[in-house]
Amino acid sequence: MTDNLKMGKKIRHIRKKKNLSLSALASKIDKTSSYLSQVERGLAEPSITALREISRALDVPIFYFLIEDKKHNAVVRREDRKTLKFPNSQLTFELISPDLDHDIEMIEARLKPGASTLDQPLSHNGEEVSIVMKGKMEITIGNESYKLSEGDSVYYNANLPHKITSIGEDDLIFISAITPPNF
Repeated sequence: MTDNLKMGKKIRHIRKKKNLSLSALASKIDKTSSYLSQVERGLAEPSITALREISRALDVPIFYFLIEDKKHNAVVRREDRKTLKFPNSQLTFELISPDLDHDIEMIEARLKPGASTLDQPLSHNGEEVSIVMKGKMEITIGNESYKLSEGDSVYYNANLPHKITSIGEDDLIFISAITPPNF
């Protein structure tokens, strides 16, 4: 079974569990029923923005659609991390925490120079703290922008719209802790 089909089946499962019709969910995410049907059947791969909208509309973390098993191990080996990479995107996420069944989620993100996490700043419930491991970051939180270098960290209320951009010459690598799990 392809990754797109697995993701689509999970979307369909949660949608039906929440008693939402295809058209009702499509309306919530401002997409067509046809598009959503293709996603659910594994024929179309949603962009990161579309998958965020779907996860928000279904009230589940985005990584829920990408995790295959429910291991509850405390140790996550680098090679065993769940990875989220979208086609035509300069952004990669890896889930550092073992799963999304706890009160905190940790991710490592990598952005190519000049790339951003999103087209437009978005918000979600909870709190977030990020630390720059490599490269340079510009983070916009609400109406404020901050430039961070390696070793710098930022804490913020994730209810404020936020967006991260890689502003250095090298890839930006940062780690974020998010509570409650929302990704």
